[in-house]
Amino acid sequence: MDFLRRTAAELARTWREARFRHPRLAAAIVVVFAIVATASVAGGIWFLLGLRDGMPEADALLRIGDMDQATSIFDVDDRLAFTIYKEQRIEVPITEISSNLLAAVLAVEDQRFYDHHGFDLGRILSAAAADVRHRRVAQGASTLTQQLARQSFLRPDKTLHRKVQEVILAARIERLYSKQQILELYLNKVYFGDGLYGVEAASRGYFGKHASELSLPEAALLAGLVKSPSSYAPTVNMQRATARRNVVLQAMLDNGAIDRAAFQSARRTPVVLHDTLRSEDPHGEYFKEQVRLELVQRFGWQRVYQGGLRVFSTIDMPMQVAAETAVADTLKALDARRQAIGAARLARRAGRKGGPPPQPDDPLQAALVAMDPDTGHVRAMVGGRDFDASHFNRAMQARRQPGSAFKPFVYAAALESGFTPASVVDHLDDPITTAQGGWTPEDEHSTASSMTLRTGLRTSSNRAAVRLLQEVGIGRTVQYARQMGVGDVPAVPSLALGSGEVTLMSMTAAYSAFADHGLVPKPVLIRRVEDQDGRLLYDAHESPTRAIGDTTAFLMSTMLADVVNAGTAAGARRLGFTLPAAGKTGTTNDFKDAWFVGFTPKLAAGVWVGFDRARTILPNGFAAEIAVPLWTKFMKVATRNDKPEWLVPPDGVVAATICRVSGKLATDYCRTAQTVNADGTIDNRSTVYTEYFARGTEPTTVCDVHGPGYNMRIAGVYGDEDRPATPHVETPVARDHERAAVGALPPPPPAAVPGGVGTAGTMIPPAPPGTTIDRVRKIEDPETTTDGGKKRGFWGRLFHRGDPDAPPDIPPPPPPKKKGGQ
Repeated sequence: MDFLRRTAAELARTWREARFRHPRLAAAIVVVFAIVATASVAGGIWFLLGLRDGMPEADALLRIGDMDQATSIFDVDDRLAFTIYKEQRIEVPITEISSNLLAAVLAVEDQRFYDHHGFDLGRILSAAAADVRHRRVAQGASTLTQQLARQSFLRPDKTLHRKVQEVILAARIERLYSKQQILELYLNKVYFGDGLYGVEAASRGYFGKHASELSLPEAALLAGLVKSPSSYAPTVNMQRATARRNVVLQAMLDNGAIDRAAFQSARRTPVVLHDTLRSEDPHGEYFKEQVRLELVQRFGWQRVYQGGLRVFSTIDMPMQVAAETAVADTLKALDARRQAIGAARLARRAGRKGGPPPQPDDPLQAALVAMDPDTGHVRAMVGGRDFDASHFNRAMQARRQPGSAFKPFVYAAALESGFTPASVVDHLDDPITTAQGGWTPEDEHSTASSMTLRTGLRTSSNRAAVRLLQEVGIGRTVQYARQMGVGDVPAVPSLALGSGEVTLMSMTAAYSAFADHGLVPKPVLIRRVEDQDGRLLYDAHESPTRAIGDTTAFLMSTMLADVVNAGTAAGARRLGFTLPAAGKTGTTNDFKDAWFVGFTPKLAAGVWVGFDRARTILPNGFAAEIAVPLWTKFMKVATRNDKPEWLVPPDGVVAATICRVSGKLATDYCRTAQTVNADGTIDNRSTVYTEYFARGTEPTTVCDVHGPGYNMRIAGVYGDEDRPATPHVETPVARDHERAAVGALPPPPPAAVPGGVGTAGTMIPPAPPGTTIDRVRKIEDPETTTDGGKKRGFWGRLFHRGDPDAPPDIPPPPPPKKKGGQ
């Protein structure tokens, strides 16, 4: 201190002498000193003010834990199915992070983490010396706290200005948070490369496991990525990633985190990648996209992409895979058929065998929707052949004409208006009056002038559907179509043939009403949504809409079951689908669209095949050949664990033994009706079967067609017909049911496949009075015999084997030549 005082006094004396001897020099020195001092103060003030630029406010530091998190979408079994994110991150507490990873990160990034207060002065001086020695930035000195500050608030540029800001922020963070909190924030926020943020996402994305399950070599590899994730990511350069992992293991050995045996074992362990977060072959992309759209509409983009929502969806992943496989296989087969036809045409034109024809700009597409008919929960959805090529969802967004798949709505409106399945529609040859003049729809497989509603729907008669529409009323039918949710349709006579435009989703939901007591479910893809803390944000409680009565729904189901068992969708049986089911095909003009919508009591599924720019799929490409095989391929897998159950008749249903020709009560003459076969020979066959009716609509008069004066009028499958050239195809009869009297349904006879083969006679009646009736009843195989005395099991009843008195099986329909209302 004495030295400093003497030095200061000497300088003051020297200054006084100089001031008197050289006054001008002294003045200049004062001016220069003042300028330098002013500049220094101004520079200091500017630097300090510059430090505030870009620095967060105090409340921002309190929200440092608010980070972008991926929204997780779970399947029907609450297993993770998809993620939606801006940054692929899944936040976890530090207690769910492997101790191996904690040790590895501290060893390689900040060994004095628990000793410093935000910055490590020793590391800073060491790094500065290294930078001077190498004349470049050769060594980093940032602590984990400084890295957290930089990632959360600062720009990544390497300047003195940003470095000072980083140190200041690190010190402030250390005052606000504990070391454990800082480490947890850091590990959830840091980037690990390949689009993965935070340790949980990195663990699942690289190794297919939770962060709590990481082994030592896996933890060391992740810790090594922090320094340069883009360079060291194993998906980018496995050799470099492995070398970096070994550097981390060496650091852990040097600071005593592991022993040499663990070090050597970890070094020898090969890196095995397994991504369970982002599948390389994803399924359900159309489903995911629809869920994303609904979430953004309800919660907004930022919350969906950054808020870490937990979304519980309705998708059944095995069912989804089955749907995608069925669509892909069907399109592949159809493409091959189209290519073969095109090549043959080119060869004929060129007079030689040609190569493959040019492929169209827009490929053939298909869509599929499967849902629970009771809840409306969508189990599977395919919106096209390739989501990457086209995000347009043909199951939800495409509006196409359904063809004959619309006819069930006409028939349902008729039943609601007092018609019965046995009601006869006649005058089918009479033209329909339209604004353009008289119009008679074409029928490929029937020329009958009259037929029952059941026969008309089973054979997909265009003339019967249009005549029925006229009798019910176009306006009334349009009203019922709207009630069933298919949307606005044109009020024109061709409506019966599906001239309106509908979506596959709305059609599948509408058909679900037949399986669920007349209630149309609202399609549901999202069951509930929670925030990241488990608080409920949304819970789906969509009430179904009453469209038709319970009795009408059941009667329609029996009629649609005939379509599957012996009608235009009988191909499903030939292809091996054996569960009780119902449905309807649809083919539009020029074979541009092929539909089939069908259901069991537990699952409704609709399929569509066509081009985006409508054109012929295949010559004579009926839905029976195109859509039914696709539906069958999917349903055989989707329902393989289901039991053979069918719908239980509601209380308002009664049975009556009637004649299929007249629709009236059968007589003994109806049991031996003379029938002219295709070869001109005459047979005596029964036209009797048991039909179901809404109570009060059952017939009360006996058949007036068959009797002593009956002169071999055709009692065929198409109704009452006078043309002997038409072959007779008799519908098998459940002989036990022939004894049923008009009135309440009898006690359960030997159970059979609902709908039988073209008849309601094998439907399962309800239990006796006082018996509790479930929504569906399992089809049993009781030890009961038919009138022929021979016991028939389930398979025998399905195909009508084992009954010596039953007519022969109905052969498959002949290949159609052109569209006939299917």
